[in-house]
Amino acid sequence: MAANKQDEYFIKNDSKESWGGFSEEYSSKMFSTDSWRVFRIISEFVEGFETMSQIGPSVSIFGSARLKPASPYYNLAIDVAQHISKKGFAVITGGGPGIMEAANKGAQSVNGASCGLGITLPGEGAANNFIDLKYNLRFRYFFIRKVMFIRYAQGYVFLPGGVGTLDELFEALTLIQTRKIHPFPIYLIGSSYWKGLMDWLIETPLAHGCITTDDLKLMQITDDPEEVANGIERHYQRDRSERNF
Repeated sequence: MAANKQDEYFIKNDSKESWGGFSEEYSSKMFSTDSWRVFRIISEFVEGFETMSQIGPSVSIFGSARLKPASPYYNLAIDVAQHISKKGFAVITGGGPGIMEAANKGAQSVNGASCGLGITLPGEGAANNFIDLKYNLRFRYFFIRKVMFIRYAQGYVFLPGGVGTLDELFEALTLIQTRKIHPFPIYLIGSSYWKGLMDWLIETPLAHGCITTDDLKLMQITDDPEEVANGIERHYQRDRSERNF
């Protein structure tokens, strides 16, 4: 219910008995809607698990949807996806344009499995054209999509990106730090882009005792796609875990 409609609703029903500031009628409708929403959530989990459980060892690659093919980071994303795919890993992205498209394109160019986990957003376009049909999923809920990114990944790779990319980075760090998932490699590609963030983490949160040096060791900055692919391969050969929780 939009904010102005909510205000109108509450004004009209101000004289009715209420619970927690909501009229009985509105509270009943709200809880009924939320109860039915559970089934939609379950259906998205089921579809996601049934699809992703077939993909095998994989790597999730993140980055901005706004970077165009002319960006050097677009070509870097193609390169790293190719190196990862040649090691036998599927590539998982958010299914959109920019870095996501480049990573899917790189995977398909060497006949690797290419997965896109799209999200339904206002004004959002279709998925990019480099996703395997059987691994082309679309979600309504961000939290379900996040589970699919992390449950089957043997590593996370971050190219330059914005709020969404940083969100995925710090969530992965939190889950590993709190031991909610098995540790896996996290690579930040593009040293000049990520240096400022790392400097801030050292100079501010670390200096104030809010994080530890062990937390910083969970991430590695590099410009070398081969280093990334080899590092993830070593981790998988040692760990052999196809699910992180």
